[in-house]
Amino acid sequence: MGNKVNPNSLRLGINQTWKSKWFAEKNYQKYLLEDLKLRDHLEKKLAATGIDTIEIERSANMIHFVITVARPGLVIGKGGAGIEALNDELRLKTGAKVKVDIKEVDHPDLCARVIGDSIARQIEKRINYRRAMKQAIDKSMQAGAKGVKVRLSGRLNGAEIARSEWAREGAIPLHTLRSDINFARVASHTTYGCIGIKVWVYKGQKTNSVQL
Repeated sequence: MGNKVNPNSLRLGINQTWKSKWFAEKNYQKYLLEDLKLRDHLEKKLAATGIDTIEIERSANMIHFVITVARPGLVIGKGGAGIEALNDELRLKTGAKVKVDIKEVDHPDLCARVIGDSIARQIEKRINYRRAMKQAIDKSMQAGAKGVKVRLSGRLNGAEIARSEWAREGAIPLHTLRSDINFARVASHTTYGCIGIKVWVYKGQKTNSVQL
């Protein structure tokens, strides 16, 4: 099952936790749809900041956003003006009291989402996709990763027929549930179509289970 299931969802409750933390008996559908729309909006608005994760926690009268980014200064803005504007915008969208916390990614070169975004931007600038993949993998391995795998699918280099290519260095033990694997899917929008990018980063064994 390791090759067929999202590595993040497969490890929920083992060494991964949920990105939305709330419980609802009556308004589950409403809150779920609202979460999806809010994530989509934030990912588009903060695309240049190198988003890793967006966690949403709901209480009786507040929605708490914890956004982890590679470049927090772009979100916070001068004198905190950026985060205040983001607070006001989310308050208008949700109609509830909102709190936004910004965290910095500890090691951007070990973050699958940041790596995928970097490759996507390079492909959009017409840089050779093989070179972009190799550079990303080399940087991640130098940063301390135990293994990295990148897979690209689509009309690579504008080819008539879509195909998939991948590169890997080190080990990616997908079947070992205690392995700490960071996984992300990213899309690169080019003039000749959309290129799908998948990134796996193996950081080693993680034995401590998460608090549910």
